[in-house]
Amino acid sequence: MNASAASESVDRRPTTIAGYAVAMRKALEDRGVDPVRVFRAAGVSQELSNDPLNRLSIDEVTRLFRVCVEVTHDPYFGLVVAKFLHASNLHALGHALLASTSLLDFCRRLERYFRLASQVATIEVVERPGEVALVTHPLFDACAETEDAWLAIVVRFMREMFKRDYRPIYVQFRHERPPGGAGPYERYFGCKVDFGNADATLVFDRAEMDRPLPGACPEIAQANDQLAATYLAKIERSDTVAMVRSTIVGLLSTGDCTRQRVADALHLSEATLQQRLAQRNTSFQALLDETRRELACNYVQQASMSVTEITFLLGFTDVSNFTRAFKRWTGKSPTSYRKPGL
Repeated sequence: MNASAASESVDRRPTTIAGYAVAMRKALEDRGVDPVRVFRAAGVSQELSNDPLNRLSIDEVTRLFRVCVEVTHDPYFGLVVAKFLHASNLHALGHALLASTSLLDFCRRLERYFRLASQVATIEVVERPGEVALVTHPLFDACAETEDAWLAIVVRFMREMFKRDYRPIYVQFRHERPPGGAGPYERYFGCKVDFGNADATLVFDRAEMDRPLPGACPEIAQANDQLAATYLAKIERSDTVAMVRSTIVGLLSTGDCTRQRVADALHLSEATLQQRLAQRNTSFQALLDETRRELACNYVQQASMSVTEITFLLGFTDVSNFTRAFKRWTGKSPTSYRKPGL
């Protein structure tokens, strides 16, 4: 392995935000179980906080779940944990998610920033005729309870944002069907569930994913997106993609966000930057375009921001250039995008 590849491999060591274990502690207390005893038996520190830099390893989470299941005699304990995880337990990501403009926007945000919550998997949004799939691709083997809690948390957040009885079309789990059967899953998700799949997947009706959400607040979402990107870059300092995205956000408004400027900010040569991005199957131009698109869609939804202001915040030289780029990204002009139904 060469030096560049070695530096990129450091971020492969998986951790999960410690705030996740706060929810586990609350779930234990709700069951009348002393969490101190459980955490001690699992060898996990009691010093937990919602600080995204306070992390637990995948092994610690797995041990903790194993002891939780043992003391509660509940093989479906992951579903219980989902009831006690709040947005604050995911720090900036949680607050940004709840301020999303639509469920599709919510899913896209998970796709971009999930690694702030956990490095165990990656998230992909797959749009199909009539449906949208939120696919969790595993990078490491996680216990069944971790998978259960994650999928249940996503659906619970969606219900809080959209409507109480919201349900997926169907759910696919990676782990095998428990000996106790699929009943608790079917009752929680309200739909057909399937086990033993390559990925963990939630599939939703396409029409419902685009509906405006009553709690949408693009300004809050945008502010927390930027905070999430900053923390993600701190956590994954060896992850060139995360570092480049964060640097682009900081340089865009200067009007001088070039590959050379970004390389200089990261103390890399342009050639090394290009090589490292290529190893992650991307490029500087692709990341610049993606970051501009994401920021543009958030900015345009903020009525207080003019198109001219957005143009220069994103580093475009004039409004016409920005408008052409925005139409390429969304199929609509900034004005039409800002007015639903046009």
